[in-house]
Formats: sequence, structure tokens, C-alpha cells
Amino acid sequence: MTRLAAVFGAVSLALTAAACGGDDAGSGSGSGSASGIVGKATNDKKLVVGVKADQPGLGLQTGSTYTGFDIEIAKIIAKGLGVPETGIEYKTTVSSNREPFIQQGQVDLVVATYTINDERKKVVNFGGPYFVAGQDLLVPVASTITGPETLAGKKVCSVSGSTPAKRIQTEYKDAGLQQFDSYSKCVTALAGGQVDAVTTDDIILAGYASQEQYAGKFKVVGKKFSEEPYGIGLKKTDTEGCNKINEILKTAATDGSYKAAWDATLGKSGTAAPELDTTKLTNCA
Repeated sequence: MTRLAAVFGAVSLALTAAACGGDDAGSGSGSGSASGIVGKATNDKKLVVGVKADQPGLGLQTGSTYTGFDIEIAKIIAKGLGVPETGIEYKTTVSSNREPFIQQGQVDLVVATYTINDERKKVVNFGGPYFVAGQDLLVPVASTITGPETLAGKKVCSVSGSTPAKRIQTEYKDAGLQQFDSYSKCVTALAGGQVDAVTTDDIILAGYASQEQYAGKFKVVGKKFSEEPYGIGLKKTDTEGCNKINEILKTAATDGSYKAAWDATLGKSGTAAPELDTTKLTNCA
């Protein structure tokens, strides 16, 4: 009986090991299988994408629905990875938590007016850029502010952790910087007279100025004082995923999907779709 039990025990262990090996192969965790966003997209047909929720024309949440140019770009990337729109979960991000969300695995990608810069590239990887904006100022129509050089003694609002806020702090120290966690709060403060200007990228400001409740009240100064290349953020180690994103963007530039994304969102402002310069898609680590 003892010898028979030992035989059955050995068979049981062998079957268990085989079952475990089968699970590993199916999960994509085996040696040589795809990893990162490519692996997740292939295996799960799902992606979690960090987006803005309060930027008209770019990333705006209404109820449970997200709309805007960044949302359309996210859909293009997901489709190129083999993930249907129904497999995309949008997660609201703000400027200050984009890197932590990527590093902690709370999101797979961030498509959220995310400027590529050297400081951020130390901790995350970037596909793109898919658009190049420029920092500008949103002011009341009667304002005498004509550019950043006229901000001395003025209250300027931006978002904590954003590139525009840091630029005001370091290059325009005579301005009084007010910081919130979202640009919508800055625009509300501008409407209420608590601040004299809101600063971020020109295309974001144009989106706010075009909203019905602010029509005729605000203007974008139109004097850009930076270059802000928007990238798609993902984990620092995911070079394969980053290169795949750039491949997808190259295709989007030629098959009409990039232009269609613009025309359906920011294009409604009357601004023609920009050219997606695929020669600049070189930011993968």
C-alpha cells in the first residue's frame, strides 16, 4: 500500500506541474512572450488609459463618457494594438499624478496633453510626439496683458506639477502664481476675477474660450512662449511598446485616421488639422 501510494503521489505531482506550466504559457508570462502594453493588449484585449477629464476638445468627461482629441488618439493606439474601443478603460488623471499612475501600474498609457521633457523621461517612456502645442495665456477680453513679459504683479493660474506652472515659477518670478489641481478651476477663478490670467498650452486655452458659457468673455493672447510636444506616456522599461506606438502613429499620419481624429474634435473650432511630423517620433528610450 505504501509503494502504491508513492506512485499515485508522483503522478499527482507531475499532473500538477503540467497544469501550472500550461497556465504560465496561456498568461503570456513564459520566456520569449510579449510583455508591456503589447503583451497586455495581445493577451487581455484591454488597456487602462489615463486621460484628462476637464479639457474641452482634448479630454472632457460628461457623465461616464470621455471625448476629445486625446481620447481619439487613445482609440487609434488601442486599435493598432488590437484592442477594441470596448476594451479601453479611461482613468482620469491630473498633471501631478501622471508619472505615479504609470510607475504604479494604475494605467497602461497616459494620453493627457502630456509634454515630453527630459525630467519626465528619467522616469517614464514616451511615444510621439503626436502634437506640438505652445504655452500661452487666457485673459478677459478687456485685459491689458499682451504676453508673459506683462505679467509682473498679476495673478496667474496654472496646474500644480505642470510644465506651464514651473515655467512661470522659474522664468516669470514677478508674477503671482496660483495653483490648482485642474485647469477648469483656474478658468472658474478667472471668470470670478480671482486671477488675471490662466496659462497652459494654447490649444487647451482655446478649448475653454470656445465653451458656450465663456463665449465672448475670454481671449487667448496668441503669443506662444514655449514648445510643448505632446507624448504618450508608458513605463520606462517598455521600449517595445513605445516603438509600437510610434509605428501606429506613422500609419495614422498616412491613412487619414489622425486627420479624422482632429476634425471630429479640435477641428470644430475652425482650425485645420496639423501635419503629424513622423520624423520626430524618436523619443523611445
